[in-house]
Amino acid sequence: MRIPKHIGIIPDGNRRWAQNRGMEKADGYSHGISPGMTLYYMCRELGIEEMSFYGFTVDNTKRPTTQRQAFTKACVAAVGELSKEDASLLVLGNTQSDMFPPELLPYTTRQDFGAGGMKINFLVNYSWEWDLGFKPGPRTSGEPAISRPASIGPGLKTADVSRIDLIIRWGGRRRLSGFLPVQSVYSDIYVVDDYWPDFRRQHVEDAIKWYSAQDVTLGG
Repeated sequence: MRIPKHIGIIPDGNRRWAQNRGMEKADGYSHGISPGMTLYYMCRELGIEEMSFYGFTVDNTKRPTTQRQAFTKACVAAVGELSKEDASLLVLGNTQSDMFPPELLPYTTRQDFGAGGMKINFLVNYSWEWDLGFKPGPRTSGEPAISRPASIGPGLKTADVSRIDLIIRWGGRRRLSGFLPVQSVYSDIYVVDDYWPDFRRQHVEDAIKWYSAQDVTLGG
């Protein structure tokens, strides 16, 4: 079986999972921490060299305060758990915003924890505009809320993140949602219909088996 060197993880469906169980939407996020750690151990066993995990985006912070506080708390807890393991950990996101949790500022420079090893990139308060250095330009009447780029900054802020071989998205959505657009340019994308809190090892095993059967040409 061909193992991807770098996998991207989009852990979607926390709110829908909670609603289906009669819980508040915000209650779903705390149930995503344990699956994340199980996934980390599994990737380490498989010899995967790098993993990029979508924590939350700048757009996500527009959600109701209780949800924002819940997913922020879950991300802080997840990074705290990962810092107890053997990993080379980096948190990436817009630190100039009040939405970036101050508890994670020490992790915005890559650090080796334990024996080091697998690179883990954790995206917190991330947006593709921030990553690519886009600056909002003026909008004409009738344009959508997303501004046109007025200029592009000097460099990619996630330059330390390598090209992603395989992206696995839970929750059934068939979209990238702005996830590392440069590194994802040639990624194979595998969608799991189950919600993230219902994570099972079989999801990843199936994804890698599917990936192994793909013809990876990188455009060649």
